Amino acid sequence: MKYLMTFSYDGTSYNGYQKQPNKNTVQDVLEDVLTRINSNNEVSIVASGRTDSGVHAINQKAHFVLDKEVELSKLKDSINKMLPASIYVKNIKIVNDDFHARFNSKRKTYTYKINTGEYNPLEANYVYQYNKKLDIDKMREAIKYFIGEHDFTSFTKASEDKETYIRTIYEASISEDHSIISITFTGNGFLRYMVRNIVGVLIEIGSNKIKVNDVQDILEKKDRREAGITAPSSGLYLMDVEYENEN
Repeated sequence: MKYLMTFSYDGTSYNGYQKQPNKNTVQDVLEDVLTRINSNNEVSIVASGRTDSGVHAINQKAHFVLDKEVELSKLKDSINKMLPASIYVKNIKIVNDDFHARFNSKRKTYTYKINTGEYNPLEANYVYQYNKKLDIDKMREAIKYFIGEHDFTSFTKASEDKETYIRTIYEASISEDHSIISITFTGNGFLRYMVRNIVGVLIEIGSNKIKVNDVQDILEKKDRREAGITAPSSGLYLMDVEYENEN
């Protein structure tokens, strides 16, 4: 039986989502719990995508297969009882055998949080402590350049080897609540470090280090060296993953 689960996690203490040798990852923890529930028969999970070390998730999604059908409410409760407090399964549903959590995703939303006020040690792992004022009007003007279909070679890891660097951002916005700036992107997919690199450029614009219209030049040059800093992982959240049909 194939299941789709929606789960959240605090990425602070993990070396990212994806399993790695001799590393503590979210995938490792979840697969260990599911394997125990599956009578110690190994279970592999496939997520909508990976998140890097220190990145958080509000609604990550992944599919997995169990050897038997389990009542959904009991399955959710059993998993959560065995998980550490840093991971929580919010929902589980049965999906068709051909459903794929990664390949069937149509839209993803990420939010990045920046504190422009006084340093807050309680939020250090969850909000980037920039602790300086930013020109949010210029940042809002600049973020418009990212909306639409673009080649994002300048905004991914320099060594990233992809068939295509073209992605579409459907929506991009910036909101402000007192000293906390939230930058949100919804797109059909995101390259590694893409959101953090875009945020890095927006910060440079907001701090008057580069100009608003420099964004167009950076996109056109298709060179990671043109895009500047990578914002820290602590401020990034995978907010949601959407499918045309979750069945």
